[in-house]
Amino acid sequence: MTETGELRLSDYAPRPSVHLPGSRVARPRFRCVDAHNHLGRWLTEDGGWMAPDVGRLLALMDEHDVDAIVNLDGMWGAELSANLDRYDRAHPGRFLTFCQLDWNLLRERDGIGRLVSSLENSRTLGARGLKVWKTLGLHYAGPDGRLVLPDDPVLAPVFEAAGGLGLPVLIHTADPVAFFAPADRHNERLEELLAHPEWHFGRPGLPTFQRLMDALERLVASHPRTTFIGAHVGCYAEDLRWVSRMLDEHPNFHVDIAGRLAELGRRPRAARALMVRHPGRVLFGTDAFPLSASSYPTHFRFLETGDEHFPYAPDEEVPPQGRWAISALDLPDDVLEKVYAANAKHLLQQ
Repeated sequence: MTETGELRLSDYAPRPSVHLPGSRVARPRFRCVDAHNHLGRWLTEDGGWMAPDVGRLLALMDEHDVDAIVNLDGMWGAELSANLDRYDRAHPGRFLTFCQLDWNLLRERDGIGRLVSSLENSRTLGARGLKVWKTLGLHYAGPDGRLVLPDDPVLAPVFEAAGGLGLPVLIHTADPVAFFAPADRHNERLEELLAHPEWHFGRPGLPTFQRLMDALERLVASHPRTTFIGAHVGCYAEDLRWVSRMLDEHPNFHVDIAGRLAELGRRPRAARALMVRHPGRVLFGTDAFPLSASSYPTHFRFLETGDEHFPYAPDEEVPPQGRWAISALDLPDDVLEKVYAANAKHLLQQ
């Protein structure tokens, strides 16, 4: 027997002993729209494009029957134009770029007016929606130095403008619940937090996870004419009852499944029930960047088959979001067709 007394948990990579049939689903049962992904430059380490070869990206999309990708990296001004030129204008119908806003303007006296003007300009340039990242609520402050949360009344003109311009708002509020809990031996994502300590938000001076969820709900409720898409299963994949209630009570609220196979797949019956109950309100998305050959087949397998206990990140020896496997949903065809593309095309007027 090999000595394991000095084995570190980070090096432990057990291989399941269970023997289960598996599936590879290279193409979806219905053509799809990836409603949550990143193709721009703001998330890359070297400032280059996330998809350096657009031709190869298009070939990957064609290989997996992906009609279009929503690119959330448009930013504003010249950077938005660069994204639109590279993707939307060069390949009509294959890419839909969302803009962002420079929330640093909140510190300026005329900041709200400038944010509204930026949104109007982005719509004129060709932006198809607005992406709001988790930094709103966790990072940006107003003139008085206090954090501005999504439900702050000062932001109302911005979200009203989005609705008036016909721009859906894809909003990422907070982060996984574990990132707000103490980073101790009970935290199920401790390895991830040790690798990325900047992702831990359980610090003095920051709002709690529940405060941010309350802010998200008040925001959605306060702007019924604005369409909101809650990223990552409504920003609360850990509590599908909360997500289902939000969908019940707020007709302008939708969710995508991007980046949350690990959460949905460890309680597949509840996840399936959510999608069957709200088939017109759930959008397919991956948040897989840069895209790899396994990104789409893993998602298709999860949504379409009845497979049990398989890796949500097959390219990783140690699962990045938690040391567990997932089980698939075996969604009905009528639900699949809406989730894969119809819902996104409706919201984005495709």
